[in-house]
Amino acid sequence: MKSRDEIFNLSEEELPAKLQELREEMENLQLQKNTHQITNPMRIRHVRRNIARVNTLMNEYKSGIRSKKAEKKQ
Repeated sequence: MKSRDEIFNLSEEELPAKLQELREEMENLQLQKNTHQITNPMRIRHVRRNIARVNTLMNEYKSGIRSKKAEKKQ
């Protein structure tokens, strides 16, 4: 799952930009869905889950969980 690995490899500084990008994509997909122009409806599910992953990572960094994991790996 390339996008999942891509998200988990982002740094704390890159996460807000990725979240904004995913929210814009979700907005576009919702618009396509409402106008019956969407080609891949499953894309909505993937984007929604990626937004949740980014939010989870941001909360982990905020609470200190993610930085501790990064220190252990090094």
